Amino acid sequence: MRIAVAGTGYVGLVTGTCLAVVGHSVVCVDKDAAKVARLQRGESPIYEPGLEDAMAVAQRANRLAFTLDYEEAYGDADVIIIGVATPENTDGSANLQALYGVCKEIVASITKPTLVVVKSTVPVGTNDKLAAYMDTLLGRQRRGWIDVASNPEFLSQGTALRDTRQAERIVIGTETEAAAAILSELYAPFGQPILMMNRRSAEMVKYASNDFLALKISFVNDIANLCEVVGADIEEVTRGMGADSRIGSQFLSPGIGYGGSCFPKDTKALHWLAEEEGYTLKTVRAAIDVNEKQRFKLIQAARKDMAQFAGKKIAILGATFKPGTDDLREAPSIPNINLLLNEGADVHVYDPVGLPNLAKVFGTDITYGDSMADVLESADACFIFTEWAEFKEMDLSLFEKMRDARVYDGRNCFALEDVDKAGFAYYSIGRQKIGGSVFA
Repeated sequence: MRIAVAGTGYVGLVTGTCLAVVGHSVVCVDKDAAKVARLQRGESPIYEPGLEDAMAVAQRANRLAFTLDYEEAYGDADVIIIGVATPENTDGSANLQALYGVCKEIVASITKPTLVVVKSTVPVGTNDKLAAYMDTLLGRQRRGWIDVASNPEFLSQGTALRDTRQAERIVIGTETEAAAAILSELYAPFGQPILMMNRRSAEMVKYASNDFLALKISFVNDIANLCEVVGADIEEVTRGMGADSRIGSQFLSPGIGYGGSCFPKDTKALHWLAEEEGYTLKTVRAAIDVNEKQRFKLIQAARKDMAQFAGKKIAILGATFKPGTDDLREAPSIPNINLLLNEGADVHVYDPVGLPNLAKVFGTDITYGDSMADVLESADACFIFTEWAEFKEMDLSLFEKMRDARVYDGRNCFALEDVDKAGFAYYSIGRQKIGGSVFA
């Protein structure tokens, strides 16, 4: 099939590349000339393991192209996939400006009946509104040329290729048998289960899935906080919980909250949508509240040990919201670094891949380390915000480089017995504090 993809972010670029690899002819459209030039050279603008290799395979086969010319890309496409961002407005609602802009361009470009597939995460009912909007723009002569389907994505950054190639399900929301048949053919090469439903149900599946996982994370963090109070160990607790097949072990790792481009935005968007309809999602509201407070757990623990941060060298290991990505969106590191800077701390950060993006946020306000040893040298405290394998597997003797070896671990990277042997003060989430009177 001839496929056009609007947007070359995580969703658009990964989707377009994977469709091209399995044999479709794909053109990806973006408005950023510098970004398109990089893509044409085979360079991925995002850090995603394996993505550039997959792009190279598709480009060598002449099945993947990148362009600024939306008219040419959309003109004779069989399917147009929209994967543009729907960021959060200040009130928590989804900003659909880019989505409607693409729809307007599609109407101006198509030369024949076309299926438009929305992969962007949108509030329930949006696809119905888009269909009516484009039908109106088409005018009397071309009315009915555009069919709209919902096809939400379930990608995780760092594993996006695997999540596309080996998805547990493909959700498709359609109102016509013709659209269902086209999308069944489109995804046939992947050999994955396809769940057909109406558009509004497909839109809700995306929000309900993400919000349920966010709920699970916030629940385990709430339990971890209680474990610290009553003397239980959250890792033993989650081991017992995860052994129950009805609960499962995934998303039961305690920490300093969820981040990224999906969970924070999608929980707020669904909560906002419910409020607009006169219904309050109390569980989702609770997840949002718990997550907002959880991100500052390490700072709260450090305040018990340090009278002030002013003039102190603070080492930070990990800036991205999760390992395997350079994405800083809603990363807990950002508000924590801001807080430390506001209180006069000398902040030194090391992250395996996230420093270039971090520099766009903080410029010269912080120091960027070349290694763990670099930022730990003579530090008064260390905060761990991201569970990179490099940190989890580090030689704990590196902490001896610190002036005062106090480590505040927001991702429970180390076994308590190993920390005890290494002999430094250690605070983690939902577990016993190591270091005796240091944590008075």
